[in-house]
Amino acid sequence: MLKRLVITGYKQHELGIFDEKNPGIRIIKKALENQLRMLIDEGLEWVILSGQLGVEIWAAEVVLELKKEFPELKYAVLTPFLEQEKNWNEAKQENYRMIIKQADFHRSLTNKPYEAPWQFVEKNKFFLRNSDGILIVYDEETEGSPKFIKKEAERYAEKADYAVLTITGDDLRVVTEEEQMDEWG
Repeated sequence: MLKRLVITGYKQHELGIFDEKNPGIRIIKKALENQLRMLIDEGLEWVILSGQLGVEIWAAEVVLELKKEFPELKYAVLTPFLEQEKNWNEAKQENYRMIIKQADFHRSLTNKPYEAPWQFVEKNKFFLRNSDGILIVYDEETEGSPKFIKKEAERYAEKADYAVLTITGDDLRVVTEEEQMDEWG
């Protein structure tokens, strides 16, 4: 049973999304919500994020919405290093601070600002050891940063009872079609 789920995926710029009004965000959030609803029904208790821009921030926003309906659902933001939002624009920083403030748990895995890629490697290892599964928004046809944690999670799942779930481009197309059907009545 999945009680603790890591959610990750593409960063905003990897998807070519530079505007919060991009309709793709709504589709990704709907796909995340659909998956989370199913997992909540099966006993999901915690969502774990590192707070990266893109899929992880959108996932936090989805969890905050779902908490209205499922107040027992909790989320943690465990950043790989201090001040990860330092170079983001003010609007993104403000949204990030709101997500951190409402998190049920928050801390940095290394008590120092960004130094080197090892901090991401350590974050990935920590996430795998301290969760029951991972949900990754990733499509093999569109390379990007999630491929590293996906490979690591798949290797980890060979040795441990660990679930690797993905939301692919095909899944997003299905959600898009469902949304269009709903709009047309």
